[in-house]
This record gives sequence, C-alpha cells and structure tokens, in this order.
Amino acid sequence: MNIAGLIQGIATLAWVGLVAFIIIAIIRASRNAPVKKLGKIILMITTAAIGLTFVSAGLAFIQPEERGVVISAFAPKGYREVPLQPGLRWVLPFAETIVRYPISKQTYTMSIAPDEGANQGDDSITARTLDGQEIFVDASVIYSVDPDKVVQVHIQWQNRYANDLVRAQSRGIIRDAVSQFRVDELVSSERMQFTEMMRAAMEKKLSENGLILVDFVLRNITFSPEYAASVEQKQIAEQQAQQAKFVVETKRQEAEQMRQTAQGQADAVIINSKGDAEARIIQAKAEAEALRLISAALKDNPDLLMYQYITKLSPTIQTMLLPSNAPFVFPLPNLTQQ
Repeated sequence: MNIAGLIQGIATLAWVGLVAFIIIAIIRASRNAPVKKLGKIILMITTAAIGLTFVSAGLAFIQPEERGVVISAFAPKGYREVPLQPGLRWVLPFAETIVRYPISKQTYTMSIAPDEGANQGDDSITARTLDGQEIFVDASVIYSVDPDKVVQVHIQWQNRYANDLVRAQSRGIIRDAVSQFRVDELVSSERMQFTEMMRAAMEKKLSENGLILVDFVLRNITFSPEYAASVEQKQIAEQQAQQAKFVVETKRQEAEQMRQTAQGQADAVIINSKGDAEARIIQAKAEAEALRLISAALKDNPDLLMYQYITKLSPTIQTMLLPSNAPFVFPLPNLTQQ
C-alpha cells in the first residue's frame, strides 16, 4: 500500500471514529451524564480527520506504468502542462485533481470470431480489393500512450482513444490498403508489402495523436463464400493437373527405362557378334597358318605325307601295298603264316 492510500485510510477511520464519539456524546447527554471529556476527544478527532483528509487529498502515488494529468483551478490553461511522473506527488487539495493514464502496452483486436475482439460479435473489417473482391480482415493493433504526450491525449481524446482513435483509424487504413491490391496478391506475393503499408500508416496516425504503435498484426484474411468456392475449385484443378503431369512423367520414365533396356540388349548382341566374328577370323588365320606350315613341310619332304598316312592307319589294318607304286596288294596274315 502506498503512503497516500494509507493516509486516506487513516482519515476515513478518523471520520468513522468521530461519528461514533458524537453518537456516544448524544446518548450520554440525553442521560444527563457529563460529556465534557467527550467534547475534547471529539474536537481532537475532528481536527485530526480534517488534517488527514486535507493531506490525503493532496498526496498522490503515481504507479510506474502510468502518468498523471493534473486538472488545476489555478493553472492558466486549466491543467498542468507537464504530467506527473511515477512516485509520491503533491497537488493542491480540492483545487487540483489527477486523471491517470496507463502507458503500458495495450491491444485492440478486431476479429470475425465473436469472443476474440474488443467488441462482441463479428468485428472484422470488410473491404474490397482492386479487382472488386470482398474480403474480411482480422487485425490487432498493439500500442501504448506516449509518456511525453499524455496531456495531449487527455485534451484530444480523454479515455476514448481506444475506440475513437485506434479502432476508427485502423479500419479506415485497412480498407484503403486493401483497395490497392488484387485479392491473389494479398494472400501470396504482396502480403508483406500490404502489412508494412498498413503498419506505416498506423504508426503515423497514432504518433500524430500522442500514441506509439508497437506492432500491427494481420491476423487473418477471409474470403466471400463465392470466391472461396472458386479458389477451392482452382486448387482442385491444379492438383489434378499436377497428378496428370506426374502420371505422364512416370510413363515417360518407364518408356525410357524400356528403351535403355532394349538398347543394352542390342549392344550386347552386337558385342557378342563382334566377338564371334573376331574368333572365327582368328581361327581362320590359325588354320591358314597351319596349312602354310604343312605345305612348306611337304615341299621339303614329300615322303612325310606317306608317313603321316601310315601312322594314322588303324592297328587292325591287315593289308599292305608293296612296293608303294606297285599294283599288288598282299594280305598281311597270309604273309605272316608263310
């Protein structure tokens, strides 16, 4: 509890005690009992109550999160031009009053949801885009009262700045900003630029009226039922096109794979054919070389062919031609018996 509140509480108790002693004095006086001492006590309590009331009316404790505007009967303009800073402050009792303003951050929300906004029910901003589409915007304005401009806020707005300034300006600025973009831009490429445009305009307007913009939050953009249905149909068509493209690509890859397989098989056949041909060429060259060598050998030794012929005869052969150029053939067994 601050000192000003404590003194005010003591002053209240003093006035209650004064009333109680007055009642007691009246009761004792009605019974012809002495009330002289009670009179002194009542006088003391009255003096104390008046003094405490006077002091409590002049003392004020300003919290750290607020500033005080002093309305004065003796000031030339009817108010002090400098606001009261945090701490225990003194004003002229009964001649000056204090109006307190919070300087902490405040949030004003406008939402399509019934229980989210500052006002009950649908409080979203209805606006039309550059291409004539109707949209509904949910937004929040986070702001605070400028500590150095509290007196200005009091003079211009009093405690109406939330509804009459923040709400009115933000709704007008949002509508103006929406009208400069197409609906597809607001939900894709230009959303950041759209938000920054509104934030800059809000910051300027609030600053001119003694408020500080902390942040502007674009919460949501809702479309009309007709446009939402068209967007859904477009997305479905795009998904179907993507699916068809995927199927075509899959078939193309399968065909390419089959072509590569066939090409590989053809290449294998060609390689095998080349191998067989080369093998036959090598074999033919070897046979030709062998015939050449045999021909050379027979040329130098004509009897070699006869020798080869004899060595190739089967062991069961029972005849012999003698001499080699004679027309006579003798059976070998008979010759052996003779």
